[in-house]
Amino acid sequence: MLRRFLSSCLLIPCLFTPLLAKPPEVIDVEPVWSAHPVGFCLVTHPPFQFAAYYDAERRMTVAQRRLDSKEWTFQRLPSQLGWDSHNYVTLVVDAANHLHVSGNMHNVPLIYFRSEKPLDAASLRPVKSMTGDREAHVTYPVFLRDGAKRLIFRYRDGGSGRGDDLYNVHDPATKSWRRLVPGPLISGEGERSAYATEPRSAPDGSFHMVWVWRDTPDCATNHTISYARSSDLVSWTDAAGKPITLPITLATGDVVDPVPSGGGLININREVGFDNRGRAVVTYHKYDERGDLNAYAARHEGGRWKIVKVSDWRNHRVEFSGGGSIVFPVRISEVEAIGDGRLKLGYRREGESGTWVLDEETLLPIPGAKPTPAKIASLPRDVTKLRSDFPGMGVRTASDSGAPPAGASYRLVWEALGANRDKPRTPPLPEPSMLRVVAVEP
Repeated sequence: MLRRFLSSCLLIPCLFTPLLAKPPEVIDVEPVWSAHPVGFCLVTHPPFQFAAYYDAERRMTVAQRRLDSKEWTFQRLPSQLGWDSHNYVTLVVDAANHLHVSGNMHNVPLIYFRSEKPLDAASLRPVKSMTGDREAHVTYPVFLRDGAKRLIFRYRDGGSGRGDDLYNVHDPATKSWRRLVPGPLISGEGERSAYATEPRSAPDGSFHMVWVWRDTPDCATNHTISYARSSDLVSWTDAAGKPITLPITLATGDVVDPVPSGGGLININREVGFDNRGRAVVTYHKYDERGDLNAYAARHEGGRWKIVKVSDWRNHRVEFSGGGSIVFPVRISEVEAIGDGRLKLGYRREGESGTWVLDEETLLPIPGAKPTPAKIASLPRDVTKLRSDFPGMGVRTASDSGAPPAGASYRLVWEALGANRDKPRTPPLPEPSMLRVVAVEP
């Protein structure tokens, strides 16, 4: 099963709140930078746990502890955060138990570290290159695994509106990387860039990916929801099984919905999940015929994409444009199969959050239906209660992308201001917030 390393490191709060069996254990790590949001990463790899983040002085840091201890050791890495909220940090453990860390990149040369010793953050050292090719303009590093459990590194080469998605595969025996496929997997052809989800694993083991295209750094120019599937991340097809020649381009990708530029698409809200029969369901939002922003779901049926308007939000025009990291008030999750011909779909908009239970065949909400509890542990209010009184602060979380022991669940929790279009803030700034690991027993 492919592990969703990126999504676990992003600043996306849980949309569902189940009951907890008992109060969680809270373990302080250290104070961290809080004047703008940026993604941190938590990896549990017994008998150790690792947290990758930016400390109070904005230094990239990896903290390590034994699971039977609350004492951390700290490795400061030679990379310092600026003001860009794109510059999250991510970490993974390979098949030989060596650590890999990457981050603090937005169209800059590759920043990557590997440990010289197994499960030893103190031995992390800079590695100047992976393949030595197309590593001068890197953004969005992602560690993931293919069906054979090989470690894959995905990143964008180039800028917003002019970039390609590249995939490397790791050889733990030689500690080296090579291209998974020759050249890009998705190419903007120098005229656009794709904002793709990482490949998601379906119940049958196949991989599915969905993306929007963007023509310029202006987020209003997102357009054209597209899709592809693969059995091995090397050979790709459209939803009907027709092979797609690599690299995938605007002309060759499987178009789910040809939403035009300015049509209400944004790159942080495009997801793919699976129904009870394992069929891919794409979720996103766009402007409807009234001009309101609404949630949509799409599934390939009878040789075409069936598109369904899920919500009916009226007088809900959400305008957005420009570059840099923005605070977007709407979030649409991926669908989750919950049995009995039903799907669960979470959403958040302008301080309101909720869950639709969808009829699997129609993809429409079932009136009055209630969702089953979430399968992952949520955090109680006393843990997520805002401690800072600095205006604009909010609670941030990151899920565990590792393999915790059976019956254990961990989350990172800290506080930070919201996005500021990646521009510096004028003092006064908030004090560093305490980074905490919360151990929850579901």
